[in-house]
Amino acid sequence: MQRFRFSSPVAIVVCVAVCVFAAGCKREETPVTFEPNFVHAMKYQIKDNVSMDQASKDSMWVVTKMFGTPDEPKLPDFVAEEEDFAELLDLDRLVRASGSADAEGRGLYRKHCALCHGVTGNGRGTTAAILNPYPRDYRMGVFKFKSTPLSYKPTREDIARSIRNGIAGTAMVKIPELTEDDVQALTDYVIYLSWRGETERALIDDAVMEGVDFEGGERIIDPELANSSDEEEQELYEEQWEISEEIAMGIAESWLEAEDEVLEVPEPPSDFPVASSHKDFVKLSQGDQADALAKSVERGRELFLGKVASCSKCHGEKGLGNGQTTDYDEWTKDWTARIGIKPEDREALIPLLARGALPPINAVPRNFSEGLFHGGSESSDLYRRITQGIDGSPMPAATFVEGQFEKQDVWHLINFIRSLQTADAEDAATADAAPSEAVGTEPKASPAI
Repeated sequence: MQRFRFSSPVAIVVCVAVCVFAAGCKREETPVTFEPNFVHAMKYQIKDNVSMDQASKDSMWVVTKMFGTPDEPKLPDFVAEEEDFAELLDLDRLVRASGSADAEGRGLYRKHCALCHGVTGNGRGTTAAILNPYPRDYRMGVFKFKSTPLSYKPTREDIARSIRNGIAGTAMVKIPELTEDDVQALTDYVIYLSWRGETERALIDDAVMEGVDFEGGERIIDPELANSSDEEEQELYEEQWEISEEIAMGIAESWLEAEDEVLEVPEPPSDFPVASSHKDFVKLSQGDQADALAKSVERGRELFLGKVASCSKCHGEKGLGNGQTTDYDEWTKDWTARIGIKPEDREALIPLLARGALPPINAVPRNFSEGLFHGGSESSDLYRRITQGIDGSPMPAATFVEGQFEKQDVWHLINFIRSLQTADAEDAATADAAPSEAVGTEPKASPAI
């Protein structure tokens, strides 16, 4: 059977119409539960040839006890006990975002997001398989478009911005009906789903790394020991629970740390102009600074094609996104290459696909002629993408070499990238950015800017 993927603006509009219709229909939503991360457990089962069924059940028990259910979300007990963690999430906002899409004063996530991202935040909503790229799976705790360096969590505002404005060139569009309070509630809920999902993964990771003997009957945690009359069994449970809390705390701390790690973008240099958009580029190229801009573009071209910046390796010599096109993002590599399976080996993937993994699709570099930037089109956005790279994607942070490629040169690259955009693409970008009635808050996968 042929698999259709929506990647063009027209197809996205069709997808949007379906989403709107689906969101407006009254659906049966009981019972609603969070789905275990079967794929994460299965990858270890394949790698180590050890059943991970009990490990999956144990980790699921822990996160349910800590985080509740889709209808009754909660926060780990240590949040109330530790003042610092209280700043991370607001339970009232979580309640507002959670629950049935038809519930009064609730249900924002299931109404606007779950169709693509899934109730669990696993990127496997009803429409996920027909979208290219796939919706974001929050459970790895990795987000692409943010103001922080590689390997750091995004800030609250980074997530809110994607929800508030949508992501250009994807099926995730701006939802005009959302109030700022709605945006903040959904931001909390995305962090909540990510925190919950990453904790579930980390519990399994930690057990595997520590050599827990699953075949010998050892457990991540045994809830039955909590009320045991045997003192040693009670102590074992308390130790297991303490480890689980430490794992959840560590993830929470990484979210809190992000606010202090925002990359401050310097002011553009004063000795040559830096275009803030393609329209600004056209205007500058016809004005008094045309010569300085042309020299900047030429310098940017040299860097783009050069071996140090090496942009053309993936984006192609003309920036059409036709360089390296056979790579995959980290969400795919996590359950394929990480355990020695080639993403192209569909037969080897069958056990994982059967447990919810979506068929691997290539991470295609950005085509700059289109003028659509998933991470934002402001010069500051492009500066961050170039200098910091994009988490979860094949795009690395820039490697600066004194005298060959320095931080000031990034502004030349930005001017060159602006020069690649066509007038037609500018019109398409404007049309694509027009207010839409669509639903779906979806951080979309893209390997490039």
